[in-house]
Amino acid sequence: MAAVLKIAGAIVLLLVILLGLAITVVPRFLDRIYYRGPPSDHFDGERFFNPGRDDTAEIPTGGSRIGFLWRYFTGRDGRPPWPERVEVHPSRPPARVEGERMLVTWIGHATVLVQTHGLNILTDPIWSDRTGPWRIGARRVAAPGVRFEDLPTIDLVLISHNHYDHLDLPTLRRLWTRDHPRIVTSLGNDAVIAQAGGAKATTADWGGEVPVGHGVSVVVVRAQHWGTRYSTDRNRALWSGFVVRLPSGGNFYFAADTGWGDGRWPAEAASHGAIRFAALPIGAFRFVPGQMRIGSHMGPIEAVRVFDRTGAGLALPIHWGTFRLSFESHDTPPRMLAALMRCTGNDPARFAAHAIGMGFEVPPVSGPRPPLDLSRLDACAGSAEVRALQ
Repeated sequence: MAAVLKIAGAIVLLLVILLGLAITVVPRFLDRIYYRGPPSDHFDGERFFNPGRDDTAEIPTGGSRIGFLWRYFTGRDGRPPWPERVEVHPSRPPARVEGERMLVTWIGHATVLVQTHGLNILTDPIWSDRTGPWRIGARRVAAPGVRFEDLPTIDLVLISHNHYDHLDLPTLRRLWTRDHPRIVTSLGNDAVIAQAGGAKATTADWGGEVPVGHGVSVVVVRAQHWGTRYSTDRNRALWSGFVVRLPSGGNFYFAADTGWGDGRWPAEAASHGAIRFAALPIGAFRFVPGQMRIGSHMGPIEAVRVFDRTGAGLALPIHWGTFRLSFESHDTPPRMLAALMRCTGNDPARFAAHAIGMGFEVPPVSGPRPPLDLSRLDACAGSAEVRALQ
């Protein structure tokens, strides 16, 4: 009986892969024009691109796309096992946090609740159990750190790009119906967001600033990534990070989903003012053994460099441990990050994992933060401790 179920499962997965390929090759009607505008240094008049060498279209394994999809969906890529479920103790954040005080709660994946100056900010919100079209994507292994019904009124939502694990229409529909928050995103994503019960979003290009009120504004900043909903609509909408400029205490930087690229974008984010708190991705960087980053995702090594270049007072590692999107073990990203911070002689607490759902305070910045000592980073990355992590 078990053998029959295994074969049936493989057949279903094959059909899913074939369907995905058919979507890629055949039905051009799935293409969408999300944005129209003049060409720029990252828009050719039809599709967006990353300046310089754009490595985000390369297959993470270096092989063929068909082979990559088959091994990924059948689990035949030699990946280490993940837990079926991770224990989470959801919390109930306060209704508001006034003044300079800043309270941060990691909801899971790239969803972070930041409460400060009487404002409730939510990044890339996803409460759905699965990602992907028709709910066939990766399944959540960690429940949201805050139950949706316990979520305080949300004033500002930041949507970095249109991948399903970052732009989740069911969650946006619930938020829009309940709170009508201000939604800020990069060019073209408003066309997708509008499908969430008529939700309205304000868009801006990289470098554009959106006033929010009461001395708060959002700057849309560059990231090294890509976007799609159906594959044929690849890069029709822009991807980005965000700097939330606050009246005092320092800014909030949400790097969202990004690879290393030219490595200049962290300093661009810091140019908008001292960064008090940064949410930096560290997961989904390994698709073959030993891999440390891919074009569209950075791992802990590059994340440490980004933390240094932003000058942030405190950073939270995100984009790991909620949805299985890649090869590495469930807890490899935070363990590798902690090992690198210790090995380089820097304070691990300044850029360390926090439990999903456990709120923590971020102190205001009082001046420029001294740069990290990264002289041993490459050596530490090659250490036995780091290389042993699956």
